[in-house]
Amino acid sequence: MAKIYYDSDAEIKVLNGKTIAIIGYGNQGRAQALNMKDSGVQKIIVGNRKDESWTKAAEDGFKVFSIKEASKAADILFMLIPDEAAPKIYNDDIKPNLKKGCVLNFSSGYNITFKQIVPPENADVIMVAPRMIGDGVRQSYLAGTGFPSFVAVEQNASGQAKETALAIAKAIGSTKKGCIETRFNDETYLDLIAEQATWPMILSILIEVYNFELGLGISEEAVLMELYLSKEPAVMMERMADEGLFKQLHLHSHTSQYGQLSRSKMVDKQFIRYFIEKRFKYIQSGEFANEWKAEQENGLVQFHKLLNEATDSPISQSEARLKQVLR
Repeated sequence: MAKIYYDSDAEIKVLNGKTIAIIGYGNQGRAQALNMKDSGVQKIIVGNRKDESWTKAAEDGFKVFSIKEASKAADILFMLIPDEAAPKIYNDDIKPNLKKGCVLNFSSGYNITFKQIVPPENADVIMVAPRMIGDGVRQSYLAGTGFPSFVAVEQNASGQAKETALAIAKAIGSTKKGCIETRFNDETYLDLIAEQATWPMILSILIEVYNFELGLGISEEAVLMELYLSKEPAVMMERMADEGLFKQLHLHSHTSQYGQLSRSKMVDKQFIRYFIEKRFKYIQSGEFANEWKAEQENGLVQFHKLLNEATDSPISQSEARLKQVLR
């Protein structure tokens, strides 16, 4: 089993005297900065471009600098900018200004896994990756419940990289719930498999069921409401997280339980496994990273085409019609 760390395993004092630079004051950056501030961490600065986030960081009481200036000052640097933007910003503004022996803390393994960011050998490279959106990171901290995170060490130049990662995790409020030790590559693959296998299959199933049931002459309003617009599936997913994938079935009728359990055994698992394995091999080889990088360099033409096709699709148009009449 993976090692899980809690409050008793971490010491926030490891961060004493260290200047922590939050690079990117978006949802995660703001939540983590405020949580650390409330945990007593003293030297937090923000590196950001001059936009609304810069203004917000200043209003929240943080000293705000350009990314270059923040990188020069930082002992610990939080990379909290989007994966696709991070390599250029890192190479242009961060890498030339890093202190010797600094700590680079990532919230995603992507750019390390695919070597789109290559840190200096004298730096600690760690990951504290909340499994929670930014607002949830903040609200869970304020509620005193905490939230889970992944923690990982990719490079331990100082010999203290894990202690630093756990100190950060405690300061942002995650060790209260539990931090799961993993590896950068594992976090990357989990994320991309969900995005390229799990959810594509779920989306495709919903669309195929929608089309089939419309073909039976059932109204689009009834089909959409049963499929997901009632939010019943969202409640089911929440109860799965609280009670377990199958242990939440007691909330369903016996007819529903029997149908789900018996028919799940009839699904062609070989195709599912084949689809997942094919997607994983493409991810692991680095081909997807190259494809996505090329798409960005091409101005996201295919991305916007796909997005427009989806938002203009028959099921999206049905949703719009139904939402116009629902109160």
